[in-house]
Amino acid sequence: MEKYQILQVLSPGALGVNLVVQEMETDTKYVLKQVECIDEHHANEALEELMPLLKLQHPSISLYHEMFVMWNNEISSLFLCLVMDYTTQGTFQNVIENKRKIKESIDSQWTYTMLNQVLDAIQYLHQLNIIHRNLKPSNIALINDNYCKLQDLSCEALMTHEAKWNVRAEEDPCQKSWMAPEALKFTFTCKSDIWSLGCIILDIATCSFLNDTEAMCLRKTIRHHPGSLKPILKTMEEKQVPGVEIFCLLLPFMLHMNPSHRLAIKDVVQITFMSTSFRNSCAALKMYRQEVPIFIIDVLLEGNISNILDVMQNFSTQPEIQLRILNKLLTMADEELGLPWPTAMLEELLAVMKQHERMLDIVLSTCSLLLRVLGQALAQDSEAEIPRGSSIISFLMNALRSHSDSERLITMVYNLFTIISSQGLLSEELEEQGLFQLAHEHLDHFQEDRDICLAILSLLWSLLIDAANVDKEPLKKLSAMVIWVLAMYPEDVEIAEAGCAVLWLLSLLGCIKESQFEKVVELFLRSIQLCPGRVLLVNNACRGLASLAKVSELVAFRVAVLEEGNSGLYLLQDIYQLYKDDPEVVENLCMLLAHLASYKEILPELESGGIKDLVRVIRGRFTSSLELISYADTVLQALEAAAHPKPQEKQLKPASEPEAPKDSSPHQEDPFFQP
Repeated sequence: MEKYQILQVLSPGALGVNLVVQEMETDTKYVLKQVECIDEHHANEALEELMPLLKLQHPSISLYHEMFVMWNNEISSLFLCLVMDYTTQGTFQNVIENKRKIKESIDSQWTYTMLNQVLDAIQYLHQLNIIHRNLKPSNIALINDNYCKLQDLSCEALMTHEAKWNVRAEEDPCQKSWMAPEALKFTFTCKSDIWSLGCIILDIATCSFLNDTEAMCLRKTIRHHPGSLKPILKTMEEKQVPGVEIFCLLLPFMLHMNPSHRLAIKDVVQITFMSTSFRNSCAALKMYRQEVPIFIIDVLLEGNISNILDVMQNFSTQPEIQLRILNKLLTMADEELGLPWPTAMLEELLAVMKQHERMLDIVLSTCSLLLRVLGQALAQDSEAEIPRGSSIISFLMNALRSHSDSERLITMVYNLFTIISSQGLLSEELEEQGLFQLAHEHLDHFQEDRDICLAILSLLWSLLIDAANVDKEPLKKLSAMVIWVLAMYPEDVEIAEAGCAVLWLLSLLGCIKESQFEKVVELFLRSIQLCPGRVLLVNNACRGLASLAKVSELVAFRVAVLEEGNSGLYLLQDIYQLYKDDPEVVENLCMLLAHLASYKEILPELESGGIKDLVRVIRGRFTSSLELISYADTVLQALEAAAHPKPQEKQLKPASEPEAPKDSSPHQEDPFFQP
């Protein structure tokens, strides 16, 4: 409970107390249900039974975000805590109560829309042999005007606590009035859910002429006197309640005393959506996927991109149809897709897909489509403005967190972030979303997945090139993982190129620890040796070495003496020969040599390594580059000063040792020497 702040205490439910809480780290609001348990065994039994619910994937089921057991010292009781979504839109109960107050029927199209989603969710649960056990109007949350979710799924361990059950019944007899007769005796089956669903439909159908108390009494009476349902059905017909035809057909078979005689959920679905009233509804094609043959969907998808997006909106809650739409979009030609897409169009797509973000297949297809849309935009125009709305970033970050084990998805998301960040100014936003920490975790967890490592390195390269105000602590941790990745893939040219760029940028930000300097130097030099023909790698490796040499004499020594008998200086000379006509590479070489020459102890190595002759040649060939000339002069002047120190810098010599003649300077014929 330490990470939650209690904002409000809601009305207690049949099982426990409901609290509106706010997660202090993210400011996200949740409903936290506290269920008092008999003992630790009871709590653990319930927790074990509820854990599989965390893995459910359905757009019309509100899942638990967290479950834990806590001890309340004030009352010496053990509680099972269940953290659920919080919505400010209310529940079915609010809709029904509001209609009762004004004695008005609920709109039939709204009823069909919502009933579709409820039936779909219950059928999904029953196919998995999961019983909701606690179906009632207050447990169907409204997400928006046309979208709802089942919430507060329970388990047998919690629903069979007789003492607690009886206390709750005395406090609020309404709480159990939706329960099936056998459920009151602690026997639960899928048919128990059918009874509860029948009670909900009964509430919807009678809200225009029964008040709260009358409705509750009716629900309790039909458990003992099934014949009491008939007069209510007759009244519904007389009052011409919208949908009365289907309600009168369903309710006697849903509210049957004998569970074995009740309809199964598939029968409720078939009867409901094959009814005349439903077929005549203008929303019929939007309601239920079994009522729309797949060939009809395929015909609808044969239209242009505008028509396809309309189908996507109309069937927004149907995951199978959404997946079919995504696959259709992925097979369309570029001209048919109408690329590039504006940000508003992408956000419209993501608003629908967000309903299904727990479904890996849909998220993978969505990311594949995003890669194509954004990639084609850049391919057509390298200066094109890439859509980067907050909804896109939010969707991708949620995808990384929700499907943390999907290697294919992780690779795609990092590649997408690289495309989006190609125009810069994204590092701070992603940093706030915790991307650097996620990148560290993914590099650590997927060390042997080359594609993930490369995707992360490429993104870091893109982000850090324009990073200004960035928190360095996560980057310091990341530097160790980047070093490890380069060491793990010693022959991979692409990894070497991206890794050298990242290490250079990390060195500029001061995020490489001194204890890592030697290893980084080794990696830079080895990468140059691996692929000297990749100019970008060579440039970034030289810049990285220069950045580190500027602050560390040890780095300068390791560059000058890579290992015994093999100086890095010879490697730099080879690079010059390869790129002697490329001013940028030559300038970076000279910058590195200038930083090496700032250490007196390194100067003999530079002298013996032939650096003086190399720099003289460079200075003579690039006379128009002031920056390059400045670096070259710095190196030459340092070497000259070391060879001919000023009198005050000379060591005292024995009196018997003669002074060297003043006219024997070896630089008298050196045209590049400038005293």
